[in-house]
Amino acid sequence: MTDSPADKLLAAPANLDPFARDLRRLDDALTSRVRADPENVERGLASLVLTIVELLRQLMERQALRRVEAGGLDDETVERLGSTLMALEARMNELKETFGLDDEDLNLDLGPLGRLL
Repeated sequence: MTDSPADKLLAAPANLDPFARDLRRLDDALTSRVRADPENVERGLASLVLTIVELLRQLMERQALRRVEAGGLDDETVERLGSTLMALEARMNELKETFGLDDEDLNLDLGPLGRLL
């Protein structure tokens, strides 16, 4: 029994022109969608970084509230913690304003998991 190219699962077609046309079309589609505008790239990067910082800030705030409610911190530490968290929130607001972002820009949609923040 001899194997002919038609019997092989991965036999290459004799004419590759249809694939070359699809490759050109795919290349055109990708280059038209990628916009390397420096302002958009900067805003997108700022949005990503500030989203991560905001997530960490909120986690720190929740942890601080748990510790305060548990009563294991002295008054000075509670005061210092509150001041630090308020300063961090104010700085986040300044950075969002600088990059033209609002809270919704930082709230990523995680699909079936829901919104991030």
